[in-house]
Amino acid sequence: MSRTTISEPGDARMPNDEQNGNDGDPGQDTGGTRETGGTGGTEETEGVGGVEGTEDADGRREGPRQVLSWIALVVAVGAGALLSVGAFLGVYVRPTSDDWCALWKARDMGVLGITSDFYRTQNGRVTNAFLTGLLYSDDMRGPKLLPAFLILTLGTGLFLLARTALRASGRSAEPPTVPLVAATALVTALLFFAGTRSYQVLLWAPATISHTLPSVIGVWTVLGAVRAARSGVRWARAAAVGAALLVGVALGMLGEPFALVAGVFSATVGVLCLPRFGWTRDRYVSTWCAAACLGLLTGLVLLYTSPGARWRRAQHPPEPLSAASVGETFRDWWRLWQAIGGQWAYLGALAVGVLLGLALSARQESGSRQENGSRQKSDIAHRDAPTPPSLPPRALFRVAVLLPPPLIGLASLGVVFGLRSGYGDTGWTYGRTWTSFLLPLLIALCAYGAWGGRLLGRHLSVTRRPAGRAAVLVAVGTVAVGSTAALVQPVHALTTSTVVRSVAWDRQNARIRGEVAAGAREVAYRPLLIGGLTEPLFASSYERDWAAQCTATYYGVHRIHRP
Repeated sequence: MSRTTISEPGDARMPNDEQNGNDGDPGQDTGGTRETGGTGGTEETEGVGGVEGTEDADGRREGPRQVLSWIALVVAVGAGALLSVGAFLGVYVRPTSDDWCALWKARDMGVLGITSDFYRTQNGRVTNAFLTGLLYSDDMRGPKLLPAFLILTLGTGLFLLARTALRASGRSAEPPTVPLVAATALVTALLFFAGTRSYQVLLWAPATISHTLPSVIGVWTVLGAVRAARSGVRWARAAAVGAALLVGVALGMLGEPFALVAGVFSATVGVLCLPRFGWTRDRYVSTWCAAACLGLLTGLVLLYTSPGARWRRAQHPPEPLSAASVGETFRDWWRLWQAIGGQWAYLGALAVGVLLGLALSARQESGSRQENGSRQKSDIAHRDAPTPPSLPPRALFRVAVLLPPPLIGLASLGVVFGLRSGYGDTGWTYGRTWTSFLLPLLIALCAYGAWGGRLLGRHLSVTRRPAGRAAVLVAVGTVAVGSTAALVQPVHALTTSTVVRSVAWDRQNARIRGEVAAGAREVAYRPLLIGGLTEPLFASSYERDWAAQCTATYYGVHRIHRP
């Protein structure tokens, strides 16, 4: 009895019956003491050492956890500050390029008028035209608010989607908030600021409506589908499928690049989740993906067959498909990925994912120790912890890990082919269209990092290598913080150019309006270039200068000219 009591690990006190010799047999007690003097003493020492070892182990773990939390907090605050600057820059947005045409058409034609105009004479993008009419219905108020709307909705959507996915995986009852915020904030900041066309991706409304807003709508549509699936309510699932069909039609007439990328992913997921493969319990996922694909296809067909799209193809006749054109498409595709690969800041998505994975591993380890008793050693706690939920079937897990890169590559190739068909040799340089596949790329990088960080955290915990954990934190933290810091320069340049142009534009706008009020029918306009966009008076002849004509119509004059 005494040995059993003494040998219990983590008990630092001598049991009362042995302290007071309650067995009543001095000889037996003495013998027991002699017999266990080495073994029993050793067991008592191990018990005391177990407490001290546990405390030391807890201390060794607590230090890296605090460092991890501080690194995540620095990344979250830094990325959040950059996003706040980007959202506030919307106040300084002024018309340029397509803004001029959208402004006067929304003013003179109304929402329905501009929608009809896009369908009949421009490009056939009905949803795009409808949103453009709404956005410009109050002059530039809508475009000024749009950047903040995009940042808030995309960041919030990614956060909720990631938290839902982590909860559904069963690996963490409540994912760590700060690392999760850091991951979503940095991914959002990288999408807006790490590319080659930050102004167009965030601040120029015609581009954000066509290429950034579809990604936001897609994230929230997927989030709604996941929530409906988890609810288990039949009507909620039916509503989600119907919404996927309607949203797909709208997205198909909003922007072709995103419709292509979304179609590739939806079709792939729908096929993999067919019940015949045994990876899903019912047909909900496949049905939802089929509805989304059908909606996207319907929207693209309506767009492609519109009078506006036919007119646009007549202005830029596509090259006939040949071996040479296919080869040029692949070369453009390779140059596109060289440009993306040259932005090392994108590695921050992988690094912040590793931070999230390490935090998930630490939280799961802490939960296991609490569940198995605070008096056990860390290795015993890990060994005795309840077995976590099993991974998905191995084949499905491998597919989920290996499939995103080729899908992203295929989708980006399709986008490059479309850009080359519509805009010629320089089409692949239109960085605003890259958003459609850059967001899946950044999400995949972050997910890979979280998966690898979780496995690495478990390995370092089992092997008890504090030096290794510290080295990993230093390396990953350096990349994550460095990636965040690398965005400061482009944000600073974007801020400077946007604010300086707004001041010059306001001064010129006041002069022009004064001249128009005085009865002038022709005014001078000095082009104010920004973001690689077209400004009025760019063409060799005024008849071909659509931007100048739209600017003159906006101001209500017959013609504009250079000062």
